[in-house]
Amino acid sequence: MLKKVKKVVTIGGGTGSFMLLSGLKNYPIEISAIVSMADDGGSTGILRDELGVLPPGDVRQCLVALSGATDIMRELMTYRFEEGGLRGHNFGNLLLSALEKIKGNFSAGVEEAAEILNIRGEVIPVTNEKVNLFVLLKNGKSIEGENEINHNFEIEEIGIKKNYLFPQALANKKAVRRILEADLVVIGPGNHYCSILPNFLVKGISEALQKTKAKVVYNCNLVNKKGHTEKFALDDYVSMINGIIGKERIDFVTFNTKNPGKSLIKKYKDSEELLVKFDSMQIKKRSYAVIRTDLLSNKKLTYSKADVIAAQRAFIRHDSEKLARVLMAVLEAGK
Repeated sequence: MLKKVKKVVTIGGGTGSFMLLSGLKNYPIEISAIVSMADDGGSTGILRDELGVLPPGDVRQCLVALSGATDIMRELMTYRFEEGGLRGHNFGNLLLSALEKIKGNFSAGVEEAAEILNIRGEVIPVTNEKVNLFVLLKNGKSIEGENEINHNFEIEEIGIKKNYLFPQALANKKAVRRILEADLVVIGPGNHYCSILPNFLVKGISEALQKTKAKVVYNCNLVNKKGHTEKFALDDYVSMINGIIGKERIDFVTFNTKNPGKSLIKKYKDSEELLVKFDSMQIKKRSYAVIRTDLLSNKKLTYSKADVIAAQRAFIRHDSEKLARVLMAVLEAGK
C-alpha cells in the first residue's frame, strides 16, 4: 500500500513565505501556500493603483520559491528594472498583472503562472476580492494601507483598538478547503501586522483554523519591528494570533536560539529592532510547545538598486533548510 502524502499549508506573505517554501519544497509533501492580499507598497502598490489589479508581489515570491523552472526563468521572475518608465517594477509582478487581465481574475492568472514556472505545490491568494488593511489606534486615528501601517512607528506607543479589512473580504474557497484537509498548518514568519494578521481578518480563514484537525505551527519572528512590536516577547505574538483566530489553536512554536553576528545586531539595535525574547518562566502557562533551536541563516543578503523598499527588508533571516527540517519533524511526530 502506498503511503499517504502529507498535506502542508503555509499562511503568510512576503520574504518570510519565500524562505519557508524554499525549504519545504525539497520534501515529499503536498504544499499549499496561502498568501496575503493586503500588500500595497512598492511596485505592487503602483500596479494596484494604475491597473486595478490584486497585489502580485507576495504571490510572485511564493511562485518563485516553489518553481522547478530553469534558473534563467526564476531570475526573470525576480528581475527589477533599474531605469526608464518601468524603474522599480518587477518583471514577475508585471507578468502576474497581465495574466490577471488575460484570464479575467487573479487566481486564474496565478494558476497559469504556476504552470509556466512548473511549481511544486500550489499558491493560493487568501481572497479574490480587493481589500485594504486598516489599523484603528486607541486615540481614534485610523491608518489605511499596508504601506502606511508599515511606515508608522507610533502604533505600539498609542496602542491598537482594532485591525480590520475594508471592504470585508470572503476567503478563497480553495484556501478554506486546503486548511480543512491539512495535516500541518504553518503560520509565518513575516511582518506581524502587515503580512501575517491580514490573512486571519479574511472571513472564513480563522473559522477554518478553528475546525481543522491539523497541527498548527507558528514560526516566531527573529526580531521585533520598530514602533510595532518592540516590547513583544514570543508569547505576545502567539497570544495575538490565537486571539484573532478566536481559539487557542497554535500547537507548536519554533524559536531561534542562535544570536546573529555583532554587526547585524548593532544594525537592528540602531533601528530599535531587537531580537525577540523568550520568557522561560512562562512554560507552565503555555498551551503550546516551544521548539528552541538554531534557525538562523548565515547567508549574506543583497538587493537590487531599483528596489525602492530595500531599506525595509530584513537582513536577519531564518535558514530555510533548518526550519524545514524542524517542521518535518513536527509533521511526522505524534502530537
